[in-house]
Amino acid sequence: MKTWIGVALAVAMALPVMAQEVGDDGLHKQPWMRDTFKDLREDLGEANAEGKRLVLFFEQRGCIYCRKMHEEVFSDPEVSEYIDENYFVVQLNLHGDIEVVDFDGEALSEKDMARKWRVLFTPSIVFLSEEVAEGDSAIEASVAVMPGAFSKGTSLDMFTWVAEKRYEIEDETGEDFQRYHARRIQERNANRADSDKKFD
Repeated sequence: MKTWIGVALAVAMALPVMAQEVGDDGLHKQPWMRDTFKDLREDLGEANAEGKRLVLFFEQRGCIYCRKMHEEVFSDPEVSEYIDENYFVVQLNLHGDIEVVDFDGEALSEKDMARKWRVLFTPSIVFLSEEVAEGDSAIEASVAVMPGAFSKGTSLDMFTWVAEKRYEIEDETGEDFQRYHARRIQERNANRADSDKKFD
C-alpha cells in the first residue's frame, strides 16, 4: 500500500512538468507563441497592428535551461499573462533549417541566422524595436537581448522594462536595466514585508 501511495505522489508531483508541451522540433511550446512565415518585417507589422512588441526566442532541442524557463518561469500565470498581453513571440531553433527573412531582406536558415546575429546560447531572447530602418538586421534593431535562463522576477522585469520603453529614457532617469531591476527587487521585498506585518 505504501509503495502505491509513493508512486501516486511521484506521478502527481511530475504532472506540471509533463504538462509542458513539446513540439515536433523538440522545442517547448507556449500558447502565446506565434506560428508565422518567419518574415520579420511581416511579423513586426502584425505585432505593431496588435499593439505588441516583437520578440524572438532562440531555443534548441534538449536545452535544460530552456526547459527550466518553460517549467518554472513561462508557466507562471503572472509572467505568461504579461507576455501574452504585451508581446508577439516568434520562436526560432538554434539548429533549425526553416527559412527566416531578416529585416535587411536576407533569407537564411534559422541556424545560419543565429550565426549572423551571433546567438550562441539558448535560451536567448531578442527584443525588437517597433521601427526598424531599411538595411538593419534584427540584431542591429534589437533594444535588448536576454541570454540564458533567469528567475521569474528577473524575466518579468526585463519584459516590463522593454514594454515600458525604459531603454529610451535611461539617459534621462539614470535607470538602466540593472538599476530598474534592483529597484523592483526592493519594491517586491518591501511589499512582502508589509504583507507579513499584516499577519503579525
